[in-house]
Amino acid sequence: MINKVVEGAAVAVADIKDGAILMLGGFGLCGIPENCIEALVEKGVRQLTCISNNAGVDTFGIGLMLQERQVKKMISSYVGENKEFERQLLSGELEVELIPQGTLAERVRAGGAGIPAFFTPAGVGTEVAEGKEVREFNGKKYLLESWLRADFSIVKAWKGDTSGNLVFRGTARNFNQMMAAAGKVCIAEVEELVPAGELDPNEVHVPGIYVQRIFEGKNYEKRIEQRTVTPSASNGGVSVLTPPSDGTPRGVGGLDKFGIAKRIAKELRDGYYVNLGIGIPTLVANYIPEGINVVLQSENGLLGIGPFPTEENVNADLINAGKQTVTMQAGSSLFSSAESFAMIRGEHVDLTILGAMEVAENGDIANWKIPGKMVKGMGGAMDLVASAKNIIVAMQHVNKAGESKLLKRCTLPLTGIGCVKKIVTELGVFEVVPEGGFKLLEIAPGITVEYIQSVTEGKLIVEGEVPVVEV
Repeated sequence: MINKVVEGAAVAVADIKDGAILMLGGFGLCGIPENCIEALVEKGVRQLTCISNNAGVDTFGIGLMLQERQVKKMISSYVGENKEFERQLLSGELEVELIPQGTLAERVRAGGAGIPAFFTPAGVGTEVAEGKEVREFNGKKYLLESWLRADFSIVKAWKGDTSGNLVFRGTARNFNQMMAAAGKVCIAEVEELVPAGELDPNEVHVPGIYVQRIFEGKNYEKRIEQRTVTPSASNGGVSVLTPPSDGTPRGVGGLDKFGIAKRIAKELRDGYYVNLGIGIPTLVANYIPEGINVVLQSENGLLGIGPFPTEENVNADLINAGKQTVTMQAGSSLFSSAESFAMIRGEHVDLTILGAMEVAENGDIANWKIPGKMVKGMGGAMDLVASAKNIIVAMQHVNKAGESKLLKRCTLPLTGIGCVKKIVTELGVFEVVPEGGFKLLEIAPGITVEYIQSVTEGKLIVEGEVPVVEV
């Protein structure tokens, strides 16, 4: 067998020159090629175009390269917690192309598979669609997207052999698996390098044909962005995020975020596959009703999210889409980000629950950008709202200035069009009706219909006596 071993990271990246196009695997900080990034910083190569789902954080991962001004352009789906990335983006110092996460994954997969273009529903009706061909198939609109390829793809695996075969662990597979095939030269760093023949061929995730250089990395920090734990196994697996009030309403203040999550949990049905967004939606997992079985899907490559781990069971290779440490239920499965969005795009997910900055009375949603002020990236939201069978929004009814977030029309850049079915805020439960408008289904304790009307810009529909939310 061909031996592809090089001495280390410095040798592996030695021929990467200024102006190169790089793909770097990882999701947040999970599965990032730490050694190669450090070697690139030391090498001082500049004017790079980096294709990566995220850009690390300010003091780790690609964030280190951004601080050294080595990156000319980022192609990503989510800015995340990298303040320097966001600062450079808003100031115009850094060229940034933000892409829906599923589109990014599929463009990379297509590049490695020799498919120059494909159609996807994600981004239709949003600024992502500007300048792109839109075509209708079976009554639904799709955007034409092109492949992504790179001069070098730099990936990180758990194990590899001297022939370049790779095996990943947990959710560290994410973008690494597709990127291995999409670079002219693939550099793989692994935690453990074994001789050819020691890996079970049935368990290889990336065949060696895609990998040109491999080495065993040193001193992995494997930093965790959102270390989230359960205090102890004796408390029934309830997360530290669960409030002492057990999610009960706050009287005149309506529902707190835990009450919102608890109410949304009543929308779950036995046998549902459910995707939970970042923030309040994550809390829904704490309130799944007894007697029903649901499977939680995470777009970074996990089907079957379990409770948060105890401190002794924290695993840096096992996170959810919010970068929180998690466990897996019995019967779980792991896969790449491309496979994850195939599930979403293929309408295999029954329910998506996500947050929003604004929702319009026709079901449009905006949740990723405030022009000139805040840009976090759309992440997987555009893919989810374009393809999920049912979409429920968990949000605050008004913004910090007391202005309505349930509007006639969204004022912020859209995430999706005509997709939201139901909304739960601190004031009540609302259905987006087909003819347009927010129908009040339930009202929070201590709240009046008159008050809701006063803070709802969009059309509010009230029919008869409205029941009180029970949480």
